[in-house]
Amino acid sequence: MVDSEDRATAAATATRAAATPAAAATPATALAAERPAPDLYARMREAVLSLELAPGQRLSERGLEPQFGASRTPIRAALMRLESEGLVSRDPRGWTVAPIDLDELATLAEFREVLETAIVRLATERASDDDLAGVAELVMTLSSASSADDGLGTGTGFHRELASLSGNTFLATALEGVLTRLYRTRWLEVRSAESRERALHEHEAIANALRSRDPAGAELAVVQHLRATQQRLLESLNANRVGLRASGMTIAGDAR
Repeated sequence: MVDSEDRATAAATATRAAATPAAAATPATALAAERPAPDLYARMREAVLSLELAPGQRLSERGLEPQFGASRTPIRAALMRLESEGLVSRDPRGWTVAPIDLDELATLAEFREVLETAIVRLATERASDDDLAGVAELVMTLSSASSADDGLGTGTGFHRELASLSGNTFLATALEGVLTRLYRTRWLEVRSAESRERALHEHEAIANALRSRDPAGAELAVVQHLRATQQRLLESLNANRVGLRASGMTIAGDAR
């Protein structure tokens, strides 16, 4: 009798347990599962920007798993985030690292000129004297850039600081996107000491115009700098095009 009651109680308990989910999935938990871990996204992004993943290289989610020590779902989520930045693209066959596109570089140069002339004009009006003195000090750090990595890092920091001083978050965000798209090719422009020296003088001219509260002068200085930078970049790409392609990098479009 006791055994029958025990068996009946156990059966009822098992039925209730089966009918009650241990932890119901919610939209929030499902979304969190699809998001890449911040360090995974950052590592994959750095691999693209540093050319570890070469422009034009074919990628597979399965193939990236052992390289980055992550499963397929977060790998895919990171790739989708990189796609939104224009760093990778997707087609029916899989993923591809965005090539170096000379037509895109020309278009970005036009957009960047519009952005940065607006940025320096606003910075001359809105930045404090201390802020502009800080810009001049920042330029001095550019003179100590002894490598392409140093030159790229300090130069990028200079332009980000100007965007911040404009007081317009939309301009700053737009410029950040442009700098990201240009990052992989800008290291070519700053590889030589001569190019870094020219960029230093151009940054000095911008900083001097800002400190003088001369918006027209600042706009002219930034236009001259951006156009000279673009010219140095295209010259470097053309000079190294064969070697870059031989190393597995895809270069598309025509210089103009």
